[in-house]
Amino acid sequence: MGFMAEVQELRSSWTFLTQHARVLLLIARDADVRLRDVAAACGVTERAVQAIVTDLESAGYVTRTRHGRRNHYQVVRGTHFRHPAEESHEIAGLLGLFADSARLPGSPESPDTARE
Repeated sequence: MGFMAEVQELRSSWTFLTQHARVLLLIARDADVRLRDVAAACGVTERAVQAIVTDLESAGYVTRTRHGRRNHYQVVRGTHFRHPAEESHEIAGLLGLFADSARLPGSPESPDTARE
């Protein structure tokens, strides 16, 4: 692959939302979601999602409780963004934009995927 092809591939593969944000949004939509389903929706491995959920839990964005054989997640909506440029904002704003409305673009049940 030539240099220009590599540059074009990088340009077409980046997104504004990180995998951490995607996982958080999917959990916010369904507190009883299986990590296997989150991994499929995000296009990453289940192990990667487990690590992300651990990060989110350690940082106070998510709490996890066991209900029988399943986990139940709760997003702490009043938590602030971590980066100094956004630390004055709560994640509730992000959730309001994405989690409280239609599914993430590209997820299996999203309207844009259904049209393809």
